[in-house]
Amino acid sequence: MSKILAINPGSTSTKIAVYEGETPLFVQNINHSNDILEQFPLIADQYDFRKKAILDTLLQNGIALSDIAIIVGRGGLIHPLESGVYRVNERMKHDLHNSPIGSHASNLGGLIADDLAQTIGGTVRAYIADPVVVDEMEDVARLTGLREIKRRSIFHALNQKAVARNWASQVGKRYEDVNVIVAHLGGGISVGAHRRGRVVDVNNALDGDGPFSPERAGSLPVGDLISLIYDNNLSKAQIRKMIKGNGGFVSLLGENSAKSATEKMEQGSSAAKEVVDAMSYNVGKWIGQMAAALCGEVDVVIVTGGIAHNKYITEYIKRMVGFIAPLVVIPGEDEMSALAMNGLRVLRGEVVTREY
Repeated sequence: MSKILAINPGSTSTKIAVYEGETPLFVQNINHSNDILEQFPLIADQYDFRKKAILDTLLQNGIALSDIAIIVGRGGLIHPLESGVYRVNERMKHDLHNSPIGSHASNLGGLIADDLAQTIGGTVRAYIADPVVVDEMEDVARLTGLREIKRRSIFHALNQKAVARNWASQVGKRYEDVNVIVAHLGGGISVGAHRRGRVVDVNNALDGDGPFSPERAGSLPVGDLISLIYDNNLSKAQIRKMIKGNGGFVSLLGENSAKSATEKMEQGSSAAKEVVDAMSYNVGKWIGQMAAALCGEVDVVIVTGGIAHNKYITEYIKRMVGFIAPLVVIPGEDEMSALAMNGLRVLRGEVVTREY
């Protein structure tokens, strides 16, 4: 049977998986330390580094490129679009290269997928599925107090939708018939309000708003941010890096690992405890906001992502929001399976792919 390669570059890791049908042959998370990533001035500069890591991992697992029938990459910061599977075309590659709305490692997913597909040749094609720019927000959620600025939907769409669909299936319901709040806790944090199959409100987890995370600043007091920029004569690039990459734990603790911060907290570090508690508190507060967006009609709160393995953090959040709805912890990401299964549906002709 033909093999499916899934590629998922995240802010601090590159995950890859090879599936044969519905069976995973291997799933591997290649972690990248902050020290290594800081060697690359731009995320685009990480292209060759991440591509080599993928090829090396395939080789280590005995997978030849010629075995691959389809490649599905995580979608990046392109123009907003509807949920679905999209073929990587020239227009998409242009936007992934030029990042019309910002830069993120996920931009490399479609580019590397297409590069490898062209290397293999023949009928092998590259696709993306449910990229971070999936936009289903209601208009009322977009407006801000400045007409020049509107809120944007940039979040962990792939994993949020995958875990919400899977939970609904497990309880015998359809995703389109339930109301779910999903909090994805990773290098960035997104909290989404899913109303009957559509994410009607969500924070911009890249550089907009929401809880701070291991490497992102999240929501900030606007007046103080203005003073910081002008008092220190910061450039646009410098402040963007402070907000996304050097924010959150990196700014407060000098590291981007929630696991390490929690270990230090358990060893008696009051500074680490203060930061871990504050992040957890902010996640709980944003879940409360999304409950209001759903008018209190919430079937379940799901906490997912890599940090959901951390019991201290999930218990903290549960104490805050347990009154809203049952809280279910689904640690890790279901993104690799979601990418691969989208690829399988394409191979089986079960889904109509979209053009970007």
